[in-house]
Amino acid sequence: MIYGIGIDLVRIERMKDVVEKWDKKFLERVFTKTEISYCYEKKNPYLSLAVRFAAKEALIKAIGSEVPVSLTDIEISNTPNGRPEIKVNGKLKRFFEEKAIKQALISLSHEKDYGIACVVLEK
Repeated sequence: MIYGIGIDLVRIERMKDVVEKWDKKFLERVFTKTEISYCYEKKNPYLSLAVRFAAKEALIKAIGSEVPVSLTDIEISNTPNGRPEIKVNGKLKRFFEEKAIKQALISLSHEKDYGIACVVLEK
């Protein structure tokens, strides 16, 4: 049974501008250390940062406004075969348990100027 669906689109240049302006202050408020390390291993870290930010926003849309969410309680990582996955912590993890959300499916993509993410939550 589907609990919620969310989608978000982020302009990659906008992510670059924000990171260049606020640097670590922004990065550490939005991303986990693991996410930051992963993105900065890439040739263009802004692509990966943008889709991860879009994924966090898509997840928030999928749960609605039922619980306040810290963006660092959401971690976007990859399985060994490269498939993206969502890990939740803190209040969000407890919310998933209370609502019996068993799985968060995610799809990420980017093309030239934009990064997009779609999240489907299943009970």
